[in-house]
Amino acid sequence: MNKKILIIIFTILIIGGLTAGAISLFPYNPVAPPQADDIGFTEEGISDVVNANNKFAFDFYAKISENNSSDNLFFSPYSISSAFAMVYEGAKEDTKTEIQEVFNFPEPELLRPNFAAIYNTVNKKNKNYVLRTGNALWIENSFPILEDYTNRVSNYYGGKSVNLDFIGDTENSRLTINDFISEQTNNKINDLIKPGAITPLTRLVLTNAIYFEGEWKVAFKKLKTKDKEFHTDTGEPINVAMMVLGSKEIENSEHHFKYADLETLQILEFPYKDDLSMILVLPTEDIASLGEINLETYLSWKDEMNTKRHVIKDIQFPKFEFETNYSLNSYLKDMGMPLAFSDSSANFSGISTEQVFISDAIHKAYIKVDEQGTTAAAATAIMMGATSMGPPTYRSNFVADHPFLFLIEENETGNILFLGEVNNPSS
Repeated sequence: MNKKILIIIFTILIIGGLTAGAISLFPYNPVAPPQADDIGFTEEGISDVVNANNKFAFDFYAKISENNSSDNLFFSPYSISSAFAMVYEGAKEDTKTEIQEVFNFPEPELLRPNFAAIYNTVNKKNKNYVLRTGNALWIENSFPILEDYTNRVSNYYGGKSVNLDFIGDTENSRLTINDFISEQTNNKINDLIKPGAITPLTRLVLTNAIYFEGEWKVAFKKLKTKDKEFHTDTGEPINVAMMVLGSKEIENSEHHFKYADLETLQILEFPYKDDLSMILVLPTEDIASLGEINLETYLSWKDEMNTKRHVIKDIQFPKFEFETNYSLNSYLKDMGMPLAFSDSSANFSGISTEQVFISDAIHKAYIKVDEQGTTAAAATAIMMGATSMGPPTYRSNFVADHPFLFLIEENETGNILFLGEVNNPSS
């Protein structure tokens, strides 16, 4: 076994948008990700993979919110799951089992075509919004990566490969990858890989990016946005810019908003133009009063919203814009996959003949919500090194003037792309 430390970085980003600049070193045009091979997918298989992603979304949300006081939360479960799906492709034995259990992945033979079908669905062209995702492998010239691994990542995840000189031209290699990430995220995720993170010992960087920009089906009027008190979870009132959709705008829109009042919470679907929606969950008291929030609970709320025909007369929620950063190591270890982070026990022999482990994993996300719609972006980076170490009371007004949850999901599949918690819209 080679005891020399090798650094392997899997960088998984989310979001795209092409800016000016040379793309000669890029594996593909950042705004035109390649197709994946989805031959053999089934509707049942897609549903299984969507459920796996969505279950992880709430498992991870529960973990990061355990010690959260008043910070806003936001992440892309799709980004993190996509990143670890590619890591899962190279994991063996107990390391594979732990990743499989945390992310709820089916066996790789079932995951591949159905993940590919979801990836292709995200990338389908639509004139009403921008949504795309893409993967890439950045390989050090001398790194002995297994051809079978690169083929699987290319075929089923659209992850095309390009070689870089991490040893002789370390800094320019880092800048090239960051430029690609920035373009994929329309300059919303910049400088993800910090100076010094890539060294002459780096051997592999794997990137995944997803970008969303969509307009509301029923837009708010800027002139109706007004300053209003928002009560944070500490009870402190702050002034925020509150968007307002009154009864006249709702009636004139001729759109029926799916909505339900469930005593402990209100749930509202606020659609974008075509195919996607933001789901807002507004607790009657504080978010903690809702108890454990998991996929089963969320689906029961949605079922109530989809089956009841409650009429909504007034919708108000704040404009907000913020960025979040997470170190994933401790969260994922606590969730049940410590082996992947162990320099002595990790088994990623499906990636390389060199024994490697995850040395660090980070996630960064961005969200902006205003009168016209939403822009959202996220990035995940996984760094790896070789071992050397009752009847409801109906309310017709939806006024989000205290902390609330929100999710952005595809309408057809229910795939949750982003999940967040707004505790302070002005921070």
